[in-house]
Amino acid sequence: MANAGKIHSPSSILHSRSIFIAGPTAVGKSELALQLAEKLNGEIISVDSMQVYRGLDIGTAKSSAAERARVPHHLIDVAELTEAFDAARFVMLAQRAVAEIESRGRVPIFCGGTGLYFKALLEGLGDAPPSDPKLRAELEAMPLVELLAELQRCDSETYAKIDRQNPRRVVRAIEVIRLTGRKFSEQRADWSSPSSIALPALRFFCLTRPPAELNERINVRVDRMFAAGLVEETRCLLMHGLAQNQTAMQALGYRQVVEHLRGERGLAETIELVKARTRRFAKRQLTWFRKYAPGEWIQAAAGGSGVEQVERMIAGKQ
Repeated sequence: MANAGKIHSPSSILHSRSIFIAGPTAVGKSELALQLAEKLNGEIISVDSMQVYRGLDIGTAKSSAAERARVPHHLIDVAELTEAFDAARFVMLAQRAVAEIESRGRVPIFCGGTGLYFKALLEGLGDAPPSDPKLRAELEAMPLVELLAELQRCDSETYAKIDRQNPRRVVRAIEVIRLTGRKFSEQRADWSSPSSIALPALRFFCLTRPPAELNERINVRVDRMFAAGLVEETRCLLMHGLAQNQTAMQALGYRQVVEHLRGERGLAETIELVKARTRRFAKRQLTWFRKYAPGEWIQAAAGGSGVEQVERMIAGKQ
């Protein structure tokens, strides 16, 4: 399915009754969102670039069947593993979900850790064109070093800022440049500074915990994922196209398990590697949200979700 192109205005989201819950992986966003949804007659919209894929269940910590029975969830399992999925498609589906939820008199509660999707939702996508499947496949087959060399020649500004270890982002930048003949840096929304939409009425909350507590929660989550069958899930996904989906292969845990299944390292080493990569990822998420998000920070107490703090802040924004 092609994406929707540029989303010209996020006003329908900004002027809705939506609540936004963001933060790093394993911080407790999902439980907080569930409790808020039950108290405020809400429904949850996932803001997770990997939970959109069917089959990526254990490794993305998708909400369980019991949790989805407690509260309706949206934007989970909306794409096949063989499909491309991007921020434009997310925004289109999210806007549709908000309209449906509010038509039932309920409150949309966005919950997730994909900062790019939050930014696209609230500030727009810029003028970048939809992805071209043929060109995308050609670029994904090129060595990263060649893509980076091309990006440096064509758009030194983007080259200086982009995560050069993330092939997916480098590929997208080159794709946009080739499709438009213009620099990628000229076609994005202005995200170089803190959010311009820090509106008093915007109910955007970032959840955090003390570093030691968050790291322990990550370690426990990873152990549970492997105990729940992450290796077997990955083995099955490989038979259904996981390795061919460059986006899905960026999901924490899956790439490392694929390498384990190829004999590159043992299981115990793989588990420790996934923990280390997840802790590093959570740190990057925190840095990103502190720099760009328009939210108010909630420090969750040990064993608590922070729901009381969020309720008080929401009441102050009515």
